[in-house]
Amino acid sequence: MNRPMEHAAAGLEKIVANALRRVHANDAPILAWPLACGHAVGERTRAMDFAQGILRVEVPDASWRTELKALAPQYVAVINRYVSENVKRIEFVIAGKAAGEGARATRA
Repeated sequence: MNRPMEHAAAGLEKIVANALRRVHANDAPILAWPLACGHAVGERTRAMDFAQGILRVEVPDASWRTELKALAPQYVAVINRYVSENVKRIEFVIAGKAAGEGARATRA
């Protein structure tokens, strides 16, 4: 009974991966973020930019940053399934913090 759903999921994943590989390499990790983190996290966070292998994601507060930092390796693995230029790490930046201040303390 699960076979048709498994085939559909595999087909959908292939379509998404192909679409993300067609966009600019710097945009693909940003677009893949909601797929990697899921709906609930995606509604409260925002992928800001991607450069030199680092995806910067805005989070609402320090507790979110701490929680997501622990999950960062899983998110990196999922994103890298879909993109042509690999994400090396994710930096979580608290919303409203200065770019330098937020980035220094949030490397994951």
